[in-house]
Amino acid sequence: MVTERRHVGPAASAGGICCIQQSLELPEKFCGFSGKIQTEESPGGQPGTSAGVQEEGETALTEAELEEVVDIFLSETDTLWMLDLPTLVVSTEAEEAARVVERNKIYEEICNAKIDSEYFEEKMAQTISGAAKTKEVQCEKITVADKGMMVTSWDLDNPLDAPETEPAETEEAESPAEKSSKSPTAEDQAQAVAVPSTKESAVAARSHEEKEFHSILTSANLQQDLVVMERILMENIFQPKLALYRQIPVLIEPVVVSDTEGEGSEEEDSEEDEETLAEAKESPAEDGNPRLEQLWSYSCDLTRGHTVSSLAWNKVNPDLLAVGYREFVSQDQKKGLACCWSLKNPMWPERIFRCEHGVTAVDFSLARPNLLAVGMTNGCVAVYDVRSRSDAALLDSSTSLNKHTGPVWQLRWVEQDRGATADDKKERLMCISGDGRMTQWFIQQRLDCSDVMKIKRMESGKKKLPGEKDKKSEAPLSQQAAGMCFDFHPENPDIFLAGTEEGHIHCCSCSGKEQILGTYRGHKGPVYKVAWNPSSTEMFLSCSADWSILLWHRDSHTPLLTFTSVTAFVHDIKWAPKSAFVFAAVNERRVEIWDLTVSIFDPVLCCAASPEGKLSSLLFARNAECLLLGDTCGQVGVWQLHNLPVPSAHQVVSFSDIVAPAGAVQQ
Repeated sequence: MVTERRHVGPAASAGGICCIQQSLELPEKFCGFSGKIQTEESPGGQPGTSAGVQEEGETALTEAELEEVVDIFLSETDTLWMLDLPTLVVSTEAEEAARVVERNKIYEEICNAKIDSEYFEEKMAQTISGAAKTKEVQCEKITVADKGMMVTSWDLDNPLDAPETEPAETEEAESPAEKSSKSPTAEDQAQAVAVPSTKESAVAARSHEEKEFHSILTSANLQQDLVVMERILMENIFQPKLALYRQIPVLIEPVVVSDTEGEGSEEEDSEEDEETLAEAKESPAEDGNPRLEQLWSYSCDLTRGHTVSSLAWNKVNPDLLAVGYREFVSQDQKKGLACCWSLKNPMWPERIFRCEHGVTAVDFSLARPNLLAVGMTNGCVAVYDVRSRSDAALLDSSTSLNKHTGPVWQLRWVEQDRGATADDKKERLMCISGDGRMTQWFIQQRLDCSDVMKIKRMESGKKKLPGEKDKKSEAPLSQQAAGMCFDFHPENPDIFLAGTEEGHIHCCSCSGKEQILGTYRGHKGPVYKVAWNPSSTEMFLSCSADWSILLWHRDSHTPLLTFTSVTAFVHDIKWAPKSAFVFAAVNERRVEIWDLTVSIFDPVLCCAASPEGKLSSLLFARNAECLLLGDTCGQVGVWQLHNLPVPSAHQVVSFSDIVAPAGAVQQ
């Protein structure tokens, strides 16, 4: 508060004290001067007492002080920041640009280093989406209605007579009195009666035609004809690929030449066709290295987003393929599919069986090729008849009292009499489940099973050091180990291998008191697949989640060879049907072809066959040099193998010629 009072001239002394008071109120934080200036003068220069009394503690200002010029400075306070959002982008000309670039390079190196690290695992995170906004449209709904009518021959003839009747109507309109005096004739009454009968006949004719049209569309003959037409179109589209699959010549469409063109153009076209055929024949042999070429893929909108869990060929029809699908989204199991695909139509399956739970295993019967067995994640086993177009199961284990309580990871029809004919062959349906049971199913009026064996948990194989005390360990939650896979011996149907979640492989027998004949310990994770060698029946392969593939001999409880190429789960393995030393394996990243006659350290062929997803299963074609690969996107790719050598008899005698030089077998 700054207050200034000054006396104005001696002329004002007669009237008393005349003052001019100027007052300037400013906050203290805006002023460089703080205090209070107050002066009061009388005409004689003496301080007046009538104008007021000075406050205590304040001194009066002298005349010299009043004449001094007082400077008052106004200044702003510091800026108050209510909201500060730092920017994420820095100019290249800024002082801290070099430091930001260096930090970004360090972050990229850290991210790249985590990809190959065994301690890093990529996970998905669910973010909370915002609340949905209410949207309204301020317009009236447009209503659309279909209207039609049935026209008969009578309706067509009646408008032709209309021009002749119009003059008569005009004349009648001119003389209404005469019109009222006339009475309706008999012909008019007959026409009036005939009109409603005509409308009724038109409605009846229309309903009859609609029923006939609907019956034609829903007839089995029309549907069968449409299926045949669809197959013809698909074979025309995929003819070059199917020809390569079946190893037959590729047909080239003839070039239509007009009559005006000379014979020289026809000769040139024929020469070009011959050159293209020669190139097509020589192209696979140009590169001597083994390679894969994709022919087509079994996929459709129905299977997209599912994971291919299992593949199985029909035992009688080599063109019929069964594929099992399951789906996992946020650890929630959704409905599964079991589809039957044919080479005649790679775009849509021939049969579709919708299951309430994910499908984990499928297999066709040999004695009755029309039966397809399906295993599911809830432990249910179902049998479908592929001859029927209905997706209802022929038999189901849902009502069985002895059904599985864990996922059925594998099932297979096993022959009991290998030497019997096709009509006299007897089969048994074998299953292995996550509840630790190996079961045999009986197909009668209902589907029921009996336990072949129960897989018990094995004690740790670690040896106790001298002087080490026994450690108290908690009791396991279950005394049974989860079964993951099995494979029966190619010559003895009573001997089979069973892989467990503990990483152990049991050699078991269906007959006899002693079920487990031996245990093979070598894997550190769950065993996903085991496979006997079809030629050397004492050798078998196994793959696991520990990134490794092991080659075993039945009489040795330690692996002969270990194959490891990448750090990824090995989901499936299969022996090649035409070579005892070639096998294929799929992991999460790629498919690998191993030829033991070439190398036991590196695969002869590696291919990332599924760029969109991860590979999950594989199967060799029965009548072609092709490999089928299933992935997590619902696709089953058909790949042709090129330049895969087949060893001759004088090159390799037995597995001992391969394993013995590596020091793996000691006899």
